[in-house]
Amino acid sequence: MSLKEQLKEEQKVAMRAKDKVRLGAIRMLMAEIKQREVDDRTELNDDDVITILTKMVKQRKDSIAQFEAADRQDLAAKEREELEVLQAFLPTPLTEEELATILDAALESTGAQGMQDMGKVMAALKSQVQGRADMGQISGKIRARLS
Repeated sequence: MSLKEQLKEEQKVAMRAKDKVRLGAIRMLMAEIKQREVDDRTELNDDDVITILTKMVKQRKDSIAQFEAADRQDLAAKEREELEVLQAFLPTPLTEEELATILDAALESTGAQGMQDMGKVMAALKSQVQGRADMGQISGKIRARLS
């Protein structure tokens, strides 16, 4: 079952359960997916859906930080609930050991020697870790290894 089909099924379950938060988050995600499909005139695959999910999770995290800075706990709590729903659809996160192994393999396969090769390493890693690890953290780890 593709991720889009899974989302449609979860949407139906949330409707039957009258779970407004879950239903709202899934509808928002489905709307974003549909928008991308219409804009690009293509059918999105699971990797594309994970890209959208990752973007939406990052947006929620940023919103939570901003709402807390503005002392708006009510809005931050709503964003946290949506974040939990969205994260449930992401693949399981990589452990530090798995990430280190993948990073070592990418550094070896690209033959990276210095900071000028960082783009090559990031490109090699992106498909393997997308949705499973924060690219910002990975970038920091690559910088540490290459410098």
